[in-house]
Amino acid sequence: MWEYTDKVKEHFLNPRNAGEVKDANAVGEVGSMACGDALKLTLKVGDNGKIEDAKFQTFGCASAIASASALTEMLKGKSLQEAERITNQDIADYLGGLPKEKMHCSVLGRQALESALSNYRGEAPKEQEGKIVCECFGVTDREIEKAIRENNLTSVEEVTNYTKAGGGCESCHDAIRELIARVRQEEAPAKRPKLTNIQKIRMIEETLEREIRPSLQQDGGDIELVDVIGNRVLVASRGACAVCKASELTLTHFVEAKLREMVWPELVVEEVPK
Repeated sequence: MWEYTDKVKEHFLNPRNAGEVKDANAVGEVGSMACGDALKLTLKVGDNGKIEDAKFQTFGCASAIASASALTEMLKGKSLQEAERITNQDIADYLGGLPKEKMHCSVLGRQALESALSNYRGEAPKEQEGKIVCECFGVTDREIEKAIRENNLTSVEEVTNYTKAGGGCESCHDAIRELIARVRQEEAPAKRPKLTNIQKIRMIEETLEREIRPSLQQDGGDIELVDVIGNRVLVASRGACAVCKASELTLTHFVEAKLREMVWPELVVEEVPK
């Protein structure tokens, strides 16, 4: 019998924000009734880029209901940039932990959030990527690889706990083991030389000027470096970027990603008040 924390029990017995946001401008739907877990997440994002309301509808177990309830509570009042950084482990931690066999419920919540944010950005729903590995639950190799990387999984049992793959007829266990071995054997990223703060600032300035500002300026936007504090890069949006409701997503998906690639992998971009 699984041991549930008091907080999991509370969110299961008295779920928060059950239902559907009527004027939602971000909707994410993941899972399926066939595999036993399905979740619909609806959000209302205000003009200031903050999540004003969040509700869920789910078909699943106690952990699925509790995870969805917790996620909606975590999202309210968050900026899009903050919401995008929520992981499945954050959801589990918010609940005081989940049984290892139920971690896939927190993963479902994270997937619904990703889907809702993509919907808000106007992106077409993604078709299922990769090759089906687990026929019982319809889990692909891409989904399994992602779970292995993000959660440092090392066994078939752990993969099943996080994705449900392998939890049925078990005929996919050998394929899952091969995926684990492939991910684990991937070449570790080369170590980068440690940068002084002056070197880091200079490289950030150069990357902004050469790689980032020209792209933003093409759409009437711009960005200004305000300060660098440790790994925090403080910036101010200018032009069209200053009034665009998706500017926070631009900072994360473009600016922050480019600076992490070109300068240092632990950089975090933050917008200063206008």
